[in-house]
Amino acid sequence: MKRLTVTNPDACHACLECVIACSETFYKEFDPALSCIQIVPGKKYLSAKPKTCVQCGKCMRTCQHDAIMQLPNGVFMINKAKCVGCGECVEACPMQVMVLKNDKASKCISCGICAKNCPMDILTVVES
Repeated sequence: MKRLTVTNPDACHACLECVIACSETFYKEFDPALSCIQIVPGKKYLSAKPKTCVQCGKCMRTCQHDAIMQLPNGVFMINKAKCVGCGECVEACPMQVMVLKNDKASKCISCGICAKNCPMDILTVVES
């Protein structure tokens, strides 16, 4: 299964380079709400932690319109032509990293653009 992982969450400096890369790549604008990777406060003082899609499939199981499918590499992908924008998959995401804009849902497809832009080199796409 292909998925994005955080190799060292304690090393995140909350620079948002990963968030910027994701939102600008897929939506052509920087808006943290449009990123499929989120940076949240960590447990330690002044620390941050990246939240990523774990490819659990809860979004697919929630979708009543068969708009989400699992690819052979394990990644769950949204068929934009079938997506009706109801947002149920976004609400069901346990990691809270799905996006709803213009009545279409988006999620991480493990493309690695965020990992390529992380100056701390703590993000990687792995096959497990």
